[in-house]
Amino acid sequence: MTTRRFSLRHIDAQQPIGPIYVVSDGDTLVALDFGSAEGRLLRLLQARFGTDILLENTDAPNHIVSAMHAYLQGRFDALDSIPIDAGGSAFQRQVWTALRQIPVGETLSYGQLAASLGKLNAARAVGLANSLNPISIVIPCHRLIGSTGALTGYGGGIERKRWLLAHERGVF
Repeated sequence: MTTRRFSLRHIDAQQPIGPIYVVSDGDTLVALDFGSAEGRLLRLLQARFGTDILLENTDAPNHIVSAMHAYLQGRFDALDSIPIDAGGSAFQRQVWTALRQIPVGETLSYGQLAASLGKLNAARAVGLANSLNPISIVIPCHRLIGSTGALTGYGGGIERKRWLLAHERGVF
């Protein structure tokens, strides 16, 4: 079996968002997560590509890094130009595409997103697809909230979710 190699780049971001890890395959972003590359990020990649992968600490393509820095500085449309490949099932890709349609600074509930997909009773399925999103921020899973308006689960932690939403609303 051939080892699949990916570029891994650490981006030092503003606090409290903390470090961001970008994983690319050539010019295409395949994963973006917080914390450590050995945690959730590695599990998501192994679930998709198998256990025989190598994350090489090399420079990610400049356009990805530049777009992330621009986003962190308030140029939210910069992420739209990043080529992505999130993998996933047909339903997951449908959810992830719909997430990218939620305007910056706005939120939807899991049920509202399910309804927008024509799947009125699929709020939990939307939540599961959301939790398996391998490309945080670029596929803005932080824009989904509970039906009561409460911030609910986020792979990067609720404080990061709160920060991202406030950042996009220009609260800072």
